[in-house]
Amino acid sequence: MDSEIKEEIPVHEEFVLCGGVETQVLKCGPWDDLFNDQNVNRPKLLIFIIPGNPGFSSFYVPFAKALYSLTNRCFPVWTISHAGHALAPKDTKILTTSEDANAQEIKDIYGLHGQIEHKLAFLRTHVPKEIKLMLIGHSIGSYIALQILKRAPELPVIHTFLLFPTIERMAESPNGRIATPFLCWFRYALYVTGYLLLKPCPEKIKSLIIRMGLQVMNLKTEFLQTNILQPFCLANAAYLGGQEMMQVVKRDDEIIKEHLSKLTFYYGATDRWCPKKYYEDIKKDFPEGDIRLCEKKIPHAFILHFSQEIADMVANWLKDNLFKI
Repeated sequence: MDSEIKEEIPVHEEFVLCGGVETQVLKCGPWDDLFNDQNVNRPKLLIFIIPGNPGFSSFYVPFAKALYSLTNRCFPVWTISHAGHALAPKDTKILTTSEDANAQEIKDIYGLHGQIEHKLAFLRTHVPKEIKLMLIGHSIGSYIALQILKRAPELPVIHTFLLFPTIERMAESPNGRIATPFLCWFRYALYVTGYLLLKPCPEKIKSLIIRMGLQVMNLKTEFLQTNILQPFCLANAAYLGGQEMMQVVKRDDEIIKEHLSKLTFYYGATDRWCPKKYYEDIKKDFPEGDIRLCEKKIPHAFILHFSQEIADMVANWLKDNLFKI
């Protein structure tokens, strides 16, 4: 029955120009334009999901739909792709606003700081100032969410949920020690290999490979993610990953302290990107904070098989903050 309900939930796909780059936005709920929808049913809150890396927003659709359903379909749930991680299909219209058209291009938009500015540009141009925000960051999306709080204190963010947050010592983590050499030292070899193998491959073959891979992994997606095998997108994901290893080092305790009352951290007990020790350290430094450790052995990439479980938890936490609207 639950799966039938989620199937009925509308999800609208858009490609918008943001910071000079086409950007995929998946909008869960009947609201696709918060500026022009002035009727009585206009929502007072937007739930905004910032993905991990790679930022393939289509993988977050089951999570977004579950969250939308669990909050009684009262609030839109939007997921944004990272800049350069999604290419619009041929003949797809790229939507623009006057602010987008006149905005300056973001410097190094595919890098970590450029991705932060990319999300800020979207929120400033596509979300009315009077609509409250709840941010949900996953993995490096948690780092980006914290930076949004730091760089744009004027945004009406009432709470931020940081899921499996990679906000410090990424290169020192178990996975980071493995990934750093490839992402930082050998990334050009990865680029060349990816282009040589994937660029000549016909789109139909890529789609077939992706469908077969999703079937083997027992995954369903409403939006076929052909970007998984696009050399341009993979190169940008690798570039972002390399910058994460080099730049996400010291935890930003200043911003955490300033916004602690509206932060919820959720760490994985077996997470090799942000290990249990990171949870213990931040819990020790901020004992009064809402900092939780997963007791269900849910993996870092929860969106693959545990969207419902995480949505259940986030919905419960979210309901505790609705009085702030």
